[in-house]
Amino acid sequence: MTPTVFLIGAGPGDPGLLTLRGAELLARADVVLYDGLSNPALRAHAVNAQWISVGKHGQSRIWRQDEINDEMIRHARAGRIVARLKGGDPAIFARTAEETEALRAAGIGFEVVPGITAALAAGSYAGISITHRRFASAVALVTGHEEPDKVTSALDWEALARFPGTLVIYMGVTTAATWTAALLAAGKPPATPAAILRRCSLPDQQTVHCRLDEVADRLTPATKLRPPVIVIVGEVTRLADQMSWFDKRPLFGQTVLVTRAEQQADELAGPLRELGAEVLLQPAIEIGPPSDASGLEQAMEDLARFDWLVFSSRNGVSYFLDRWLAAGHDLRGLANNRLAAVGARTVERLRDYHLRADLEGPAMTAQSLADSLGPGAAGRRFLLIRASRGPKTLETNLAIAGGETTSVVAYEHRDVTAADPEIVRRMADGKIDFVTVTSDAIARSLIRIFGDDLKKTRLISLSSGVTDTLRSCGHDVASQAETPTMDSLIRQLTRADFRDLRDQEPH
Repeated sequence: MTPTVFLIGAGPGDPGLLTLRGAELLARADVVLYDGLSNPALRAHAVNAQWISVGKHGQSRIWRQDEINDEMIRHARAGRIVARLKGGDPAIFARTAEETEALRAAGIGFEVVPGITAALAAGSYAGISITHRRFASAVALVTGHEEPDKVTSALDWEALARFPGTLVIYMGVTTAATWTAALLAAGKPPATPAAILRRCSLPDQQTVHCRLDEVADRLTPATKLRPPVIVIVGEVTRLADQMSWFDKRPLFGQTVLVTRAEQQADELAGPLRELGAEVLLQPAIEIGPPSDASGLEQAMEDLARFDWLVFSSRNGVSYFLDRWLAAGHDLRGLANNRLAAVGARTVERLRDYHLRADLEGPAMTAQSLADSLGPGAAGRRFLLIRASRGPKTLETNLAIAGGETTSVVAYEHRDVTAADPEIVRRMADGKIDFVTVTSDAIARSLIRIFGDDLKKTRLISLSSGVTDTLRSCGHDVASQAETPTMDSLIRQLTRADFRDLRDQEPH
């Protein structure tokens, strides 16, 4: 039978650990049935699919297994491609056998796609080698929560206590007192080292090292070590420091809110994630084409009369040249214009269109470019391609130097009026460590969105202008990038002398 249902392992948490096959099949799916351990970021692989939650512990109703089976079958019989997305690996404590039995009985073809289970990820992300040539040549994966209808337990705790290797206990939080007592009663030494690993591979991963006889006390509700948790029992847990890297990254444990427009966010968000931060995305502004493009179109018709085209941003390059090409022109039409650009990124974007900037401001600011153009500006005509908002530094300085300037809006900034409710809640609770503020427009929009709750985090400014805007509105600035670039802002967050500020509670 041709498969129409795909049971896909989502991995331990980090969306980057999804297999290539899993991503390929998600992209084909019409419907995705997902459990609470599946990272929401995986939606990017199936943006046009219908996503149906089958429950998340502590937050929504958990569907019964027969309900999940019926839902898969219903969609498959309607001719839809169904992805059943499961945390970890479908074959390990995921009740996949019950789902495949139901599909087979209904005459529906299926495929099972492996994922990385938490026990295997632990070696890479918590520095715990599950096997070791000196300490453990075998591994036992054990459920701490057996099916309640079982008449007798299928687990032989005496055999497990004698097991010559590593024990990994899944789903054992609420039953920790029971299974640890069973191991101890069966002769497992109380001093056996153990590691409690929560949210493996995610930015807020927690690892607690203790003795076997201390595990139950570490997993009480008061400790807030709630699922998803695995417990690793064995000598291998002593070696964590030798392999550990994940929690040694400079921004591990820090939550950073990136507020740039959606099209630009990843330039900042990607490197911050690589450095260990939990990155939240909440655009404070949106970028789009101008609502009135008549001035831009007229400037394009008159392009031959300008000596210089001046681009103040990458977005200006893209919106201007895309419209230019869409109108039926080609790059030969720019042959008589010299090109100036603010910043290395703007120069790079021109190169994407096979154009070379004749002049770049040495300090990557509009003022720097104005200083460079100024000496030869007299009698020259400049077309300034800009956003709908922002300072008029170039226009003012070139006019003072004797140049004739025309400004056209190539793209618009529009304020985002409402934030994601979860981000609003975390901001109000002081659970966001840093907020990156990269423009005046973003600064003002953030203040409108969050109000005084913005004072419960620490603001990292891109430039002195942004800093002045924030302070003029009554908001402190924790730090400012040395130069107005994303790389400099990231470096500022990771500097050694910034560590004390990272370790403080948000004000």
